[in-house]
Amino acid sequence: MTSLPLPEIWIENCQEDRPIDLDQLESRAPKALKEVLQRTESIAPGFAGEMAALEVSLVSEEEICRLHAEFLNDPSPTDVITFDHGEIIIGVEAAVAEAEKRDWPLERELILYLIHGFLHLQGLEDQEPGEAEQMRLLQEEILDLVWPLEEE
Repeated sequence: MTSLPLPEIWIENCQEDRPIDLDQLESRAPKALKEVLQRTESIAPGFAGEMAALEVSLVSEEEICRLHAEFLNDPSPTDVITFDHGEIIIGVEAAVAEAEKRDWPLERELILYLIHGFLHLQGLEDQEPGEAEQMRLLQEEILDLVWPLEEE
């Protein structure tokens, strides 16, 4: 892997409906990014590692629907929107629903979404079934390293 320093990761909670332990996210995000960069260097060398900073916003369902409509012409709720300039928008309500289904902490699900955004910044796509499966397996592998289930 290149020896560039990792970008700073700024995480902002822009919603008020759900309490979020930002310390958990901020402490695990750099390791998640490092793992993404190491695992994607040979398959999809993107530009996440070359940025000075990555900005992550945790938003309400209303806000993610608005952004999804504005930038992707789809007003439905979604979990993650990633912009090439290093901004990742995460829909907290989607994460709440999935975390409840999986019976694990909301913050673990948010880290999974953050990893998904990092993978997009590295150039991985998930529009085709094969791409989506590759991305799913890779993000779950990284999640298990960053936040093992044994910690629960």
